[in-house]
Order: sequence, then structure tokens, then C-alpha cells
Amino acid sequence: MRAPLFLLLLSILGGASGCDERTQGRSAATAAQGTPEPPAADSVPAPTASSSPTARCIVPLGAPAPAAKRATACPEDPTGNLNLARGWVSFPGAGSAPRVAVELADNPTSRERGLMYRTSLPEDQGMLFSWTDESERAFWMRNTCIPLDMLFIAKDLTILGIVEQVPPMNEAARGIPCPAAHVLELNAGWARRHGLEPGQKIVVES
Repeated sequence: MRAPLFLLLLSILGGASGCDERTQGRSAATAAQGTPEPPAADSVPAPTASSSPTARCIVPLGAPAPAAKRATACPEDPTGNLNLARGWVSFPGAGSAPRVAVELADNPTSRERGLMYRTSLPEDQGMLFSWTDESERAFWMRNTCIPLDMLFIAKDLTILGIVEQVPPMNEAARGIPCPAAHVLELNAGWARRHGLEPGQKIVVES
């Protein structure tokens, strides 16, 4: 995930995973090649980052987004899920310090594939996309069949912004105007249910 926001949708050579690489340097639906499709009718206005010149780039959490529904039909998976390394992400600053198991998407192939073609995701699981640099990341939901929350995270593991309730099977670009090194995808609604907010830190364990 790494082109200007809304310019680099990281797409898996013809299809991006449910939000992965959807931006170049973006996650599986993020590493998109070329110019993204026009925003879909259900897309929301782009989040606005903190305007203070001395503050770090953080997008405050807005009002709750409408609940996104699972896709009624999912494209057939042409290859099957990748066998990815796994780890844990915990949120010590949120409520009861929740923790999720994550698949680690840290190379072009896994970032482009992301969560494409999956019809379900266990409640306390997700996928963590990572790059070695910080850049604005944009994701789309091509071939992604489950609604998601997307957490954009700095290299120092600070949550910079959260895009909630992203609907499936949608090619509108989603992101925040802050350079991120990681994007964590979780089931839609998970972030708000567990008290996650921009400015909190995460802990990653392999």
C-alpha cells in the first residue's frame, strides 16, 4: 500500500482482496493499479485529519456508521487462502484490553490477496497489512464478501484513524489522509464494540 490516497488502490492483479492491497502500498484490496473507480453511492466523505500544525496526523472517530451487511453472494475462490504467518494484536488502552489473532500480510502477494473471497471471519480474528515505510493507504473491497473495519496505524503502532463498517463487494477507495505503515482489518463493528479509538497504541506479538 503506497501511492497518493485514492490513486493507488492495491488490487491483486485483476482483483483485490476484501480490502487488501487496495492501495498501492495499500492492502490486498489496496494495492490497486491505476486510478480507482468513482466512489460508490454508499461511500462516505473522506475523513479529515487533525488540523493542528503541531499535532500528529490523527483522524478522530466520528459518529457511528450504518451497519454494513455481508454480501449475498461471493465470487468463487480461484486458488484458496494463502498460508500466512500469524500473530496477535492487543489494545492495552481500550476498555478491557481486547486481543485479536491476526494473519500477517507483509509482502505484495499477501497484501494484494488480503481477505478476498472469504465468506466469514471469526469474531476475534483479523488481518494485519504491513509495509516498511509510512504512506497514505487506500483500500477497496473488490471480491471481499464480508464487511470490515479498517484501522490505519503508524510505524510506532499508534492508531491514526478507523474507517468503520466498510461494505463488501465495493470498489470505492477507503482510507485516511495520514501516512500509515500498517492497516488492520477486523469484522465490521469490532472496533467500536471494544472501545478502540485513534490515538491509542496497539501491541503486536508474533
